[in-house]
Amino acid sequence: VSFGPGAPPPIFNLDGVSYTFVKKNGLYFVATTGQNVSPCAVVELLSKMAKVFKDFCGVLNEESIRKNFVLVYELLDEMVDFGHPQTTNTEHLKSCIHNEAVVVETPKPMLNLPQWNPKTVPSNAVHRPVGPTQNDSRSKKNEVFVDILERITVLMSSNGVVVNSAIDGSIQMKSYLMGNPQLKLALNEDIQIKNQTLGGPHGGYGAVTLDDCNFHECVDLQEFGDMRTLSFYPPDGEFAVMNYRITGDFRVPFRIQPFVEQQTPHKIEITIKVRADIPEQNNGGNVQVTCMLPKSTATVSNTLGPVSGQSAEYLAND
Repeated sequence: VSFGPGAPPPIFNLDGVSYTFVKKNGLYFVATTGQNVSPCAVVELLSKMAKVFKDFCGVLNEESIRKNFVLVYELLDEMVDFGHPQTTNTEHLKSCIHNEAVVVETPKPMLNLPQWNPKTVPSNAVHRPVGPTQNDSRSKKNEVFVDILERITVLMSSNGVVVNSAIDGSIQMKSYLMGNPQLKLALNEDIQIKNQTLGGPHGGYGAVTLDDCNFHECVDLQEFGDMRTLSFYPPDGEFAVMNYRITGDFRVPFRIQPFVEQQTPHKIEITIKVRADIPEQNNGGNVQVTCMLPKSTATVSNTLGPVSGQSAEYLAND
């Protein structure tokens, strides 16, 4: 089936069959149906399946799916029965799954980053299956991993002035604790939520105001109003403890300035300057800059400022 230039739509109908797919880490998860079903429900089911595969395989890529094909097939058999979704809860599936996962090592990034804080581990530390694994002689540790992921959306004018900005954040957690103990996560005491009245301190220097937020179903909010503390019993697998959104003025990590110069009637030179505007004690690693250019682009080059121990390369997109 050809859809012309560009990727096909996530949902399309062909010869009376509806095709729905999601793309995760370069893998396509596809569902087909000849019935009139809710597209949102199918997309949600496929997204939950991808999460379950990652929980049980440790990492979601082509190699892990291939080496754990029997495990993935067993998971599919438990999650969907005769085309009807049954459960996508990792905690419920652990009691039904008997195959052991084959651990696939994730490639280490070739980055010259400073040494981590002794209490901080790289993000690939959570790439470990939640269930039993083959040839795993290492002792099981009582560990819990917490990641704060933020997506910053900033609209700048041609002279670098911020027009609109927003932060969509999530507190992700993955627990390997034995016995399912109760955990408490203490947040900044100065956190406030718009249009809501919370106890505790109000305002002040360094206060954080959230436009809106939501919590995982396992979180007990009894102490959040006064103490800004989240109490919960962590479920198996990776889950989002809290999602939040912030709009307004904040310090953006990078400044982007474009320059367009028409050298001849048939030649235009575009220069994009990116300047890091972050504190000296922080650093950015694996920074990627993507720019859409016409097919008539002749050459592309990149240069770095007077810095040491860093490198940059240009990768052409297909």
